[in-house]
Amino acid sequence: METNKLKAWAEVAPRLVAVAAGRASADLVIRGGRLVNVQSREVLDGWQVAVAEGRFAYVGPDASHCIGAETEVIEADGRYLVPGLCDAHMHIESGMLTPAGFAAAVIPHGTTTMFTDPHEIANVLGLDGVRMMHDEAMLQPVSIFTQMPSCAPSAPGLETTGYEITPEDVAEAMGWPGIIGLGEMMNYPGVINGDPKMLAEIAATMRAGKVVGGHYASPDRGVPFHAYAAGGPADDHEGTGEADAIANVRQGMRAMLRLGSAWYDVESQITAVTEKGLDPRNFILCTDDSHSGTLVNDGHMNRVVRHAIACGCDPLVALQMATINTATHFGLERELGSIAPGRRADVILTSDLRDLPVEVVFARGVKVAEAGRLLVECPRYDWPERARNTVHLGHMLGADDFAVPAPPGANAVRARVIGVVENQAPTRALTFELPVTEGRVQPSGEVCHIALVERHRATGKVVNGFVSGFGYTGNMAVASTVAHDSHHMIVVGTDPAMMAAAANRLAEVGGGVTVWKDGRELALVRLPIAGLMSDAPAVQVAQEAQAMVAAMQDCGCTLNNAYMQHSLLALVVIPELRISDMGLVDVTRFEVTDLFEGNA
Repeated sequence: METNKLKAWAEVAPRLVAVAAGRASADLVIRGGRLVNVQSREVLDGWQVAVAEGRFAYVGPDASHCIGAETEVIEADGRYLVPGLCDAHMHIESGMLTPAGFAAAVIPHGTTTMFTDPHEIANVLGLDGVRMMHDEAMLQPVSIFTQMPSCAPSAPGLETTGYEITPEDVAEAMGWPGIIGLGEMMNYPGVINGDPKMLAEIAATMRAGKVVGGHYASPDRGVPFHAYAAGGPADDHEGTGEADAIANVRQGMRAMLRLGSAWYDVESQITAVTEKGLDPRNFILCTDDSHSGTLVNDGHMNRVVRHAIACGCDPLVALQMATINTATHFGLERELGSIAPGRRADVILTSDLRDLPVEVVFARGVKVAEAGRLLVECPRYDWPERARNTVHLGHMLGADDFAVPAPPGANAVRARVIGVVENQAPTRALTFELPVTEGRVQPSGEVCHIALVERHRATGKVVNGFVSGFGYTGNMAVASTVAHDSHHMIVVGTDPAMMAAAANRLAEVGGGVTVWKDGRELALVRLPIAGLMSDAPAVQVAQEAQAMVAAMQDCGCTLNNAYMQHSLLALVVIPELRISDMGLVDVTRFEVTDLFEGNA
């Protein structure tokens, strides 16, 4: 059986019925285990499953009538049969991998379904890039559904992207076979204010009968939040506290609780279920952003489920939040998310529901991983040259491009500074007094330089500012062409010459992440596809990413997963202060603001 082919239920229903009735033999029977039924939230000792055509045909106490001469029989040896795990909201590009590489990395961890929003590549390559991601996703031996990106740019008028997504693009994509809905509607001010473009994208999705993804990053849960909910988003993953989760579900929006490489928002919200007793079927687990190092070394959705359990969630409830709840949310409850007749035969064998070791993984009835080892091929798309040549600086950059001129006659300035918050996406809007030397503002103490370098249209534009929280020391720089969501180039450093060297290096290699210290390069992650992804194996990319993290630490950084914080410094839809090609952005007001408050 080809692992990347699955017939529709209507095509195989006669055989499924025949197998369940004992008139035909199953392709596969798994017996001798304990079945986790997420429909009823119970464990059924001794229940067996019979699979045909990549779908469950029989689920019950005895599948012996489904076994024939050609049936493969697998003994579970007392292990639990758990539905394959689903990631409800994620960005494949954050793994620094293409869909094939990402699938290869997460299949051994038990992830068999992903709902992905490729808005990173949409900002660089537009609808063409989304189609490339969609097409590679459709080749995989697991289910990867694509949400059509909604916001490129994420905040019109506050950033310039490589391409813009239009309502016409959204309407076109809704007809593609793997499109499941609209990606996160980050432009929440646009929805609240009735922006015709945003509402047209939502309308096109609604007309197609598909799900509108939400993104409400404001702390204001008053009238603006109610207006946003009225605009159609069906979920929200930006909550950081219990009150956010409760507010979301009360408005009919599923609360998506995320644990990514740097976002730790499960523990603070799951108390809405574990302590307040809200209906858990309206809560869903997701990752949002996980880099390759996390995927290879720590896990994927299995990591999130284990964490939810460690936070006090009942294991069966946590599994529901990563399986049937997700499937129901996207209108796929009859297709996947549970071990039940007619569903895709995605199942994990595990010996412990609390620690969730993923011992065997089946997807569409095929054994795809065992003991952490991938057993199937994840086919790759032939990425064209236009997807690999996307870093255009216009000219070689020098130290002067990263200088910050002081106001005339100033000996010191009061500067607005982006404050990084460990393990959270929001930043703080801080103010520091910074010294001036020879007419240029200097970083001081915990404050570093930050610059956004335009890389889509070769304008040569560099916007400079300041950031705190990384802890960098000495002469260093970190540059990345991953800069959510506009994906220009973000450079953070203490030395303008190092910053220029790092930026020029990324232009040379076609994108990625580079770390420099004392005049030499300490680490480089090459991301040649759109400046966002590598088509190298996940283990290789993870090794490069781990070397990058170590190099950042060598430069004095102590933050957990500081690279993820670095990559979000241009995300102008999450408060409080960000940087874009337009300047410094006050995201509490959604307007460009001055770098200086005034002379000190």
